[in-house]
Amino acid sequence: MFFTKGVGTHKEELRSFEIALRDAGIEKYNLVQVSSILPPSCKSISKNEGLKELVPGMLTFCVLARCSSNEPHRLIAASVGCAIPTDPNAYGYLSEHHAFGETEEIAGDYSEDLAAAMLASTLGIEFDEDKSFDQKEEFYKISGKIVRTTNVTQSTIVGTSGYSTVVAAAVFLF
Repeated sequence: MFFTKGVGTHKEELRSFEIALRDAGIEKYNLVQVSSILPPSCKSISKNEGLKELVPGMLTFCVLARCSSNEPHRLIAASVGCAIPTDPNAYGYLSEHHAFGETEEIAGDYSEDLAAAMLASTLGIEFDEDKSFDQKEEFYKISGKIVRTTNVTQSTIVGTSGYSTVVAAAVFLF
């Protein structure tokens, strides 16, 4: 799996999406969106390594976050969070978050929090969903059951003409 992100702007929403995919380097593939399970023992590789494994037109599975708007000066963000369990034979979680008015940092933290919360619930870790991300993250570390959380996030401010689209993706290689 590899992570990627991109942004696109055009007078047509669909074209802004295609340009965002191009910016992310994944416009040449037939993207098939899947739900949020990170397969056991899945390794994260660089975008450049991952793209070398793909062929134009290939069916390509991904977890994709996407946000579009044509409202001038609107802040938009798309983020994919990832939570990887300690046990390499266990599955992890990916989460998609699409946001208006959130910075990359806020959207990224939130998507990580979503993925970590989903993983924690499957591992039987009790947590208070009203606590902030940093407090939860500390609890997860104390539990010893989550190795790492990460995210890929793209944000932009919509221009005064046309649409802007942001994408973030976890792309699987099978």
